Amino acid sequence: MTTTLGDELAAAVPGVSTRALDRFGMAHDASHFLRTPQAVATVRDAGEVARLFTAVAAVGTHLTFRSGGTSLSGQAVTDGVLVDTRKFFRGIEILDDGQRVRVGPGATVRQVNTKLARYGRVLGPDPASESACTLGGVVANNSSGMSCGTTANSYVLVESVEVVLPSGTVLDTGAPDADERLRDREPDLWAGLARLRDRVRGNADSRRRVETLFSIKNTMGYGLNSFLDHERPVDILTRLMVGSEGTLAFVASVVMRTVPLYPHARTGLLVFADLADANRALPDLVATAPATVELLDATSLRVGQGDADAAPVLRDLVVRDHAALLVEYRAGTAEEADALAGAAAPVLERLPVEGPRTLAGDPAAKAALWHLRKGLYAKVAGARPAGTAALLEDIAVPVPELLPTCQELTRLFEKHAYDHAVIFGHAKDGNIHFMLTERLGDGSGRDRFGRFTEDMVTLVLGRGGTLKAEHGTGRMMSPFVRRQYGDELYAVLQEIKRLFDPRGLLSPGVVLDEDPQAHLADLKSAPVVEDEVERCVECGFCEPVCPSRDVTTTPRQRIVLRRETERARLAGDTDLVAELESGYVHDGVDTCAVDGMCQTACPVLINTGDLVRRLRAERPQRAVSAAWTVAARHWSATTAAAGAALDLAGRLPARTVERATDLARRVGDPDTVPRWSADLPGSGGARVPASLPTGDADAVLFSSCTGTMFGPADPGATEAFARLCKRAGVRLVVPDRLPSLCCGTPWKSKGHKAGLAAMAARVLPALWTATDRGRLPVVTDASSCTEGLHQMLADGHPRYRAIRVVDAVAFTAEHLLGALTPTRIPTLALHPTCSAQRMGLTAALLRVAEAVAVEVTVPDAWGCCGFAGDRGLLHPELTAAATAPQAAELAGKDFDAHASCNRTCELGMSRAVGEPYVHVLELLERATR
Repeated sequence: MTTTLGDELAAAVPGVSTRALDRFGMAHDASHFLRTPQAVATVRDAGEVARLFTAVAAVGTHLTFRSGGTSLSGQAVTDGVLVDTRKFFRGIEILDDGQRVRVGPGATVRQVNTKLARYGRVLGPDPASESACTLGGVVANNSSGMSCGTTANSYVLVESVEVVLPSGTVLDTGAPDADERLRDREPDLWAGLARLRDRVRGNADSRRRVETLFSIKNTMGYGLNSFLDHERPVDILTRLMVGSEGTLAFVASVVMRTVPLYPHARTGLLVFADLADANRALPDLVATAPATVELLDATSLRVGQGDADAAPVLRDLVVRDHAALLVEYRAGTAEEADALAGAAAPVLERLPVEGPRTLAGDPAAKAALWHLRKGLYAKVAGARPAGTAALLEDIAVPVPELLPTCQELTRLFEKHAYDHAVIFGHAKDGNIHFMLTERLGDGSGRDRFGRFTEDMVTLVLGRGGTLKAEHGTGRMMSPFVRRQYGDELYAVLQEIKRLFDPRGLLSPGVVLDEDPQAHLADLKSAPVVEDEVERCVECGFCEPVCPSRDVTTTPRQRIVLRRETERARLAGDTDLVAELESGYVHDGVDTCAVDGMCQTACPVLINTGDLVRRLRAERPQRAVSAAWTVAARHWSATTAAAGAALDLAGRLPARTVERATDLARRVGDPDTVPRWSADLPGSGGARVPASLPTGDADAVLFSSCTGTMFGPADPGATEAFARLCKRAGVRLVVPDRLPSLCCGTPWKSKGHKAGLAAMAARVLPALWTATDRGRLPVVTDASSCTEGLHQMLADGHPRYRAIRVVDAVAFTAEHLLGALTPTRIPTLALHPTCSAQRMGLTAALLRVAEAVAVEVTVPDAWGCCGFAGDRGLLHPELTAAATAPQAAELAGKDFDAHASCNRTCELGMSRAVGEPYVHVLELLERATR
C-alpha cells in the first residue's frame, strides 16, 4: 500500500484513507470472502463519485461500492478501492403521500419503512436483514425477502434512478428527456442497449430461456428480462441497475413505488412429520393467498428451540424428522385478517399437521415466530465451531420441484459430510436457503466445499432452477453464470458489462468471471479471538444502532480488527500488529460507548461492550485504576468535588477554562482528562430530596449521583420523583449513607474491577438492609443507574438477587399516574435512552410522556446519544456524531418541552439540539402542581 495512491485519490475526493485500521476494518462484509482494499474512500455526492472514477482509472486500479455490508456473495469486498456509500447517502424523500419514495443507497430498509408507515405504505422488498441492509444493496442485489416474490421486488417497483456511469456521466433516468440525454451523452451505450434488445427479442431460444428463468426468483447475471419488458434504452438501463451489484454504475438515488402496509396479521407455525408432508401441503396453502409461507427443516427447528423466546408450539416439540411452515395472512383491518384466516381454516384442518393449527393475531406471538425465522441464519452461524465460516447459499426452483430438490440436497449434505446443514426459505416462491459450516482456512475444507458446490449446481440446474434467487451472483456464483444461461445469453451479459464499463473499473470478478475456481479464492478464515465475540458472524446487524458508526468504528469492525490483528500476529507481521493495535486504542476502545445497543440488534446477542470493558481493564493504567478505587471508597467527597469544580469553572471565563482543559488533555491522557465546555451545568443538589415522604416505607429511593455532579433544571429528577410520590401517597426511604453509594457503572464501563468491587461491597448490604431483605423495591431515577444496579445484583452474592430494582419511570407509570391529574402541554420531543431500550422501559417512558403532552415525538433517527456517562466529556466527537441524525430531524421544529430519563443523556441531547432536555418526571411534576 503506497502513500502515492492515497495522495492521488485524495486529490479528487477528500475522504480517502489508507490507514491499516480503516482498510482492514472495512475488508469484512457478511460473506465468506475476504479481500483487503488498498484504500477506503467515503464519498459525499454524485459529483465526487464521478471524480473518483477518473482518479481510479488514472492510477490503474478498480473500485467497489459498499453500503450496509450485509451482502452474502462477496460483491462488497475488493482488493482495489472500497467506496463507502453508507455515511452520506441516507436521504429519504416521501413522494405522493407515500405512493412513491426517493431514497439514497445508504438508508436502511427499516429507516425507509419507518417513514412510510405513517402513510400506510411500505417498500415491496422485505429481506430478513431489513434492520441493517440498505436500499442501495437491496436494489443492487434485487433482494426480495419473505413476501414480495417476483411481483413486488425492486425490478418491478423501481421507477427511476440517478446513476453515475464509469465515464463520469451523471443521469437521472426519471427526467422527461432522459432517453435523449442518454443518447447524446453516451451514444455507444444507448445504441448498444437498443442492439441487445433486438438481439434477445430476435432469438426465440433466448426469449424462451429469459422468460423461464425470470418467472422464478433469479439474481444470476444481469436483468435480461429488461430487454423483453422495455423499449427505450433509458428504461432498459434503469432496470439493468437492479441486480447489477455495483458492476455497471453507481446508483446515487432511486425512486420506487411502494405497496400497502397491512398492519394486521394472523400467523401460525404448522409442524409436519417431515419435509415431504410440508411440501405436499404447499399447493393447498398457497391457494389460500397467504402473504408468506416460510419453510424450516428439522435442524432449523432444533436451533429455534434453543432460543429463550421460542414460541410454545416450538418449545414443546420433540423434533425428529419434522419440518414446519410459517404461514402469515395480512390485511388492512382486523376484520379482514380474521376473514382470511377463517377462509384458510378448512384447508388447515385437512393438512397432516402435528400440533396446533391456530393462526394467532397476538403481536407478541407473531413476533416470537418471526424472531425464529429472521434470526435463523445468524443463530446457526453463531453456534458453529470456532474457526469455521458459515456458508449460506440461496437457490430457487419451480415450486413442483421443491421437494425433490430438498431431498437431493439432504443427500448431498450426507455425501459431503456436512452433518449439521440447515434448510429454510421462502417456500411459496420455491426459494430456499441452506447453510453449512466449513473450515476454509485449510485446503481440505476448501476442496470439499468446491466438490459440494459442483454437485449442487448440477442439481439445481437439472431441476430448472436458478443458482442465486435473491442474494446476488457476487463472487460465489460468477463462474457458473454461463452454465445457467448458455453461450448466447452469456455473450449478451458480457456485452452489457463492456458497454457500461469498458475500462473494467467496477468490481472485476463480481457477476462475471471466466476463472472456474474463482468461487474458491479469497475465502475468509476466522482466527480464534476473545470469547465475548468469537461467535460473531460479521453480519453487520449491529452497525445501524452503534453511536460511533460515523466517527470511528462499529461493533463488527471492532471484532474483525481483533481477528485481523491475531491473523497478523500468527503470520509474524509485527509491523502490521503494531499499526493495528496503535489505532485501535482510540478507534476501537476509547470511543466505544459500551451502551450495549449492539446486543439489541445482534442475532447471537453479542455485546461488544463486554470486549471493550475487558480491554480497558487489561491495559496498563495502575495509577488511574488506583485513583478510581480511592474514589469508590470516598464517593460522597468525590462527587461533591466534581460538582464544585464545575461551579468554579462556570465562574471563570469560558475560553480560559476550555484552553486549560485542552492543554491538560494534550499533556495527559484524553481518555482520562475531560474537556470542559460552556454548556455544562454547575453542581446539583443533595441526593436525599427535601420532599422525601416519610412514614412506613413503600419503596427505597436510590437517587443518582449524576444529579449531584451535573445540576439539573428545577426541581431535578430526584426532587420531582419525591414530590410525585408524596402527591400519590407513596412513602419513601433512602439507604444509609446514600451519598457514598453508586450503581457501579463508572467503574464497570472503564474496566476498573477493584473500584467496582469496593463499591458493590458497600451498596449491596446497604440495599439489603434498606429493603428489609428484598421486601421493598428499590427505585432509581436514572435509567443507566437502574441498569447498573441490575448488573451489580446479578454479579453479587445470590442472596441479594431477591432485591428488586425498578426505574422511577416504570414505577411512576405503574403506581403513581393513576393518582395524579396532570395538565398536559401541547408538544414534547422525547429521547428514550439506550439503557431504557435495553431494559424494556420505552413503553413506560412513552406512557409517562403521553401523560405530560398531547403530542409526543420520538425522532425516527432516535439512537444512543453517545454521552455514555463521561464519554461525551472525554470524546465529544462521539456524542456529536451519534446525535447528529436526531438533531437534523428536529431542526426547525418547535416543541413545548424536550425530555429524556437520564441526566447525562439530557446533557448530550441539549448540546446537540440546542434546547434544554430535562427528565420526563420533572415535566410530570410541573404538570401536577
